[in-house]
Amino acid sequence: MDFLQILVLAVLQGLTEFLPISSSAHLILVPVIVGWQDQGLAFDVAVHVGTLAAVVAYFRKELRVMARDWAASLVQRRTVGDSRLAWAVGFGTIPVGLTGLLLGDLIEEHLRSTLVIAATTILFGLLLGLSDKTGKRERNEHSITWKDIFIIGCAQAIALIPGTSRSGITMTAALMLGLSREAAARFSFLLSIPVILLAGGLKTLELSTTEGLVDWQAILLGAAISGLSAYLCIHVFLKLLERIGMMPFVVYRLVLGAILLLLAF
Repeated sequence: MDFLQILVLAVLQGLTEFLPISSSAHLILVPVIVGWQDQGLAFDVAVHVGTLAAVVAYFRKELRVMARDWAASLVQRRTVGDSRLAWAVGFGTIPVGLTGLLLGDLIEEHLRSTLVIAATTILFGLLLGLSDKTGKRERNEHSITWKDIFIIGCAQAIALIPGTSRSGITMTAALMLGLSREAAARFSFLLSIPVILLAGGLKTLELSTTEGLVDWQAILLGAAISGLSAYLCIHVFLKLLERIGMMPFVVYRLVLGAILLLLAF
């Protein structure tokens, strides 16, 4: 991999992991346009580690409080401070974990076509726009209920279908349930931590069974760039979200889906 490929793919991972625009659509489109070969599993692991480090670093204060209150809730057997939010992140991850174990191979074999990704990019982009227009946007992430956790968790499981966008579908569900834009985004980002950890762990296991040389320079550089771009993405997105809303991302998804449809045919 040359520096340009490392830079572009690492920045793409950092941005598309958290923006509601579908990482799989971009990682298919860009190599097709420029004619790059597959970057390899080791690089995929590295950029996932970068994005995980970014979201943990950004929410480090919240995570510290959540971990403390979660431990206290276990001892006291009642809700303590932000323990509900910590439990929400944990239980909200169960549906995607189970779906990945049961249907992961099926999705990988049959749903990774350009046509499927184009269709889901457009469909879930429209749903994102609808939720942004019709949602009441009255609640924050600390008011989340068990019903909310179940619905958002199931929505996240749908994101295993390429083109859906994990952040996009979880924000869509949260907006439909009445969370504000910022609250929907913040909960989506917190919910990404165990998911990225699981995905990175699975890729690491796959990597441990493969043979071949590892380009450590590309690995380290990719992790650093993806982490930096992800951190900046989270910060800017949360600052601008209430002002700009979701419509710019909806329009972008529609255009991207149209381009992918042209490639499919």
